[in-house]
Amino acid sequence: MSNPETAGRVCVVGAGSSGLAAAKNLLQQGFAVEVLEREADLGGNWNYDKPFARVYRSTHTISSKPGTEYPDYPMPASYPDYPHHTQILAYLRSYASHFGVTPCIRFGTPVETVEPASAEERSTGWRVTAGGSTTRYDAVVIANGHNWSPKTPPYAGTFTGETMHSAHYRTADVFVGKRVLVVGGGNSGCDIVVEAAQFGDKTWHSTRRGYYYMPKYLFGRPSDQVGDQMLALGMPLWLRRFIARVSYRVLVGSPARMGLPQPDHKLFETHPVVNTLLPYYVGQGDVTPKPDIARFEGKTVHFVDGSSCEVDLIVYATGYNIEFPFIDKAHLNWVDGRPRLHQHVFHPLYDTLFVAGLIQPDSGQFGLVHWQTKALAAFLRAAGEGRPSAQWLRDVKREPGTGYANPIRYKDSTRHFVEVEHWEYRRGLERTVQRLAASR
Repeated sequence: MSNPETAGRVCVVGAGSSGLAAAKNLLQQGFAVEVLEREADLGGNWNYDKPFARVYRSTHTISSKPGTEYPDYPMPASYPDYPHHTQILAYLRSYASHFGVTPCIRFGTPVETVEPASAEERSTGWRVTAGGSTTRYDAVVIANGHNWSPKTPPYAGTFTGETMHSAHYRTADVFVGKRVLVVGGGNSGCDIVVEAAQFGDKTWHSTRRGYYYMPKYLFGRPSDQVGDQMLALGMPLWLRRFIARVSYRVLVGSPARMGLPQPDHKLFETHPVVNTLLPYYVGQGDVTPKPDIARFEGKTVHFVDGSSCEVDLIVYATGYNIEFPFIDKAHLNWVDGRPRLHQHVFHPLYDTLFVAGLIQPDSGQFGLVHWQTKALAAFLRAAGEGRPSAQWLRDVKREPGTGYANPIRYKDSTRHFVEVEHWEYRRGLERTVQRLAASR
């Protein structure tokens, strides 16, 4: 390993779960690392007390412990199958301390601009302005996340009641004494509508399509572990889909039979919604499913099926925009609403600019970002040493596409812009790491 005093200097933007993994893997390759974090603490979305956190008081992971943790730093044995957000934050703090990342973090330092240090095609460095001062770095890893800029769809008319985005939801007391409409069928929307059903006067749930609501446990095991077992056995997609469909019908039942809209897609063709309680609350009449919104008229919400209801509070659980306001989109190969990067990490032209965590996996994220950042750190190391493997990746990442052959065709939606099937995606990253290390 090269001496950190003489190795390249790398800036990591953000001290959330992705930034911490990037810093750790860069440090292990001998780079001098500086992590710039706008908050006064690490953890990003998982730090409940910070204004840019995107967890609510009851948040637990939707992927189980083995599918969530970093592969080289297991979660404590005392943690439950689905840890609470406070446990995840404690885990991230322990990870940063264990691998020596914490001393590298500059807290309270928001990044204002990231610009190439030169006009060369493969920039030899970047100028980063943060906290009022500008510093030159040899490379930059953008890891500030993509679940922070709330997205709210436009609707005709004007709603005169209260509105909020799930980004700002924290506790269920906001529902007391109110008629509540939750818009959005993702995991946050389903969690929130269940809480609204328990505390509000009346609750409706508006979704554009029907979904399969997977329980957290199948056959006594976390459902994602059952799915991974099928993948480990090499089962083809059609067989996994057949087993999952039969299991769903036996253990959960028909969505239509429970009063839920019928899905318009096959299993696995949308980002998984893991929620055991939503069908229960729909079944006992505490949540009323509704289709998409047609228009507003005061406090009256009209739906596309011609029905309507009177609402006091709307919660938009409608996702987030992909935004990196501190860097010109031209520097991120921006195409059709998101950066087009090899393996969602590597810029096709720049050899010193990377993005970590720009994925929406069908399982846990930490382990995948571990391999993303292990790959980018290995590339920087190989490039610095002039190894042939670095030239191999330079050539490969210039090709169009993402460098990842997704085995599943997802529904055409902005929700799936950066969706990945975790098993094949991880295997691809592992192969990249192996190839980069092969010619030392």
